[in-house]
Amino acid sequence: MAVLFDLDGTLVDSVPFILACARHAFEGYPGYSEAVWAASIGTPLHTQVAAQAHRPEDVAPLEARYRAYWVEHHDRLTFAFPGAVDTVAALAAARHPLGVVTAKTRQGALRTLRHTGLLPHFAESAVICADSCARCKPDPEPVHLALARLGAAAANAVLVGDSVHDLAAARAAGVISVAATWGVSSRAVLEREGPAHTITDVREVIELVNALQRSAA
Repeated sequence: MAVLFDLDGTLVDSVPFILACARHAFEGYPGYSEAVWAASIGTPLHTQVAAQAHRPEDVAPLEARYRAYWVEHHDRLTFAFPGAVDTVAALAAARHPLGVVTAKTRQGALRTLRHTGLLPHFAESAVICADSCARCKPDPEPVHLALARLGAAAANAVLVGDSVHDLAAARAAGVISVAATWGVSSRAVLEREGPAHTITDVREVIELVNALQRSAA
């Protein structure tokens, strides 16, 4: 069974850092809403910034401020969740095809995966990012691309994510959706999206995948 993961808030404890980047970018800018930003985590940065910028010409400088802060502080403020590296390593050792579907740019995603020790367990070709295809989550295109790169069928795949955008993309792509309750969205918010499964710790992925395989046998 193929296992696809979201990155921020699912494998990597980076949501507080993301919010800090946004606060820095919008410091002194009227009308910025952290609640709106948090709800949009899981979509591309440009989309997030444009949704809160008052004028189109403000988007580029706001993005630049965000990225500058991200580059400067990333390694100090980005961590894998407890058990995430061991979970991914165990799945890889059991020969499950593994992929990442994220709204980060490829450069940012690879830096995060490398910094947290997760990258060795993924084929880089199956790390699908905001700049890997035309559309991003909640559209199913990046999920389909990840499955194609892995040679895996949607019916035999799960996507684990902490946002409604992840779950919507999973449903649209026909993969089994798994809500991760330790990230940006509350359990109540995620369950309104109707995930196939809900878990409270990344380490639960191993037993869930094993159970799904047993039930399909």
